[in-house]
Amino acid sequence: MPPRVVVVDDHEVVRTGIRTAIEQGSSSRGCQVVGEAATVAEAREVIDRAEPDIAILDVVLPDGDGIQLCREIRARHPGTACVLLTSFPERRGMLSAALAGAAAYLAKDRSSSDLLGILAAVADGERLLDPDMVAVLLDELSASPSDDALLSGLTPQERRVFELIGQGLSNRQIAEQLHLAERTVKNYTSRMLSKLDMERRSEAAALSARLAERRALREARQP
Repeated sequence: MPPRVVVVDDHEVVRTGIRTAIEQGSSSRGCQVVGEAATVAEAREVIDRAEPDIAILDVVLPDGDGIQLCREIRARHPGTACVLLTSFPERRGMLSAALAGAAAYLAKDRSSSDLLGILAAVADGERLLDPDMVAVLLDELSASPSDDALLSGLTPQERRVFELIGQGLSNRQIAEQLHLAERTVKNYTSRMLSKLDMERRSEAAALSARLAERRALREARQP
């Protein structure tokens, strides 16, 4: 079976361009597009249904973060490799992609032939994130000031909600896990966002995931 691909981008012209490149290309190992999505919510449904070999994800989506989506996909579908696309490639973004388990992180202005070559390599099980650069960025990250001070104003319950949001849980799932009413979880979330000077749940999820990654890094480096 040829590698099966799902394309997630909120711009139809981008999705069409990627689909056309894959269908007409000769260096993508015969990949076939088996689904498309424009939002994180749609992507979850499509990927759960299609269980593709590769998911091509835009980093910025209308209802969330492609890197967090990558993290969710890798947890729910370990056999699905993620290729992240961004209009503004930068070092921290590459590190976040690597820590989320992405196989590749590349700029949208790369050529179609580059994309096809990357898909072929990913289909063969390769990870194309530069390990030397990732190591440098990990050193920078571990040496940078901790964000934990930002959480000092949260109550224990608000902090627990914050951590569960970082794991990708919905308010309903958090309510079930903490044995609370969903409305109570919403109230905790609103207060937590206000204390962190944030407007969107995705901002808290990104911070929570970053802190978890730093803790994991510190633990991994302990003798």
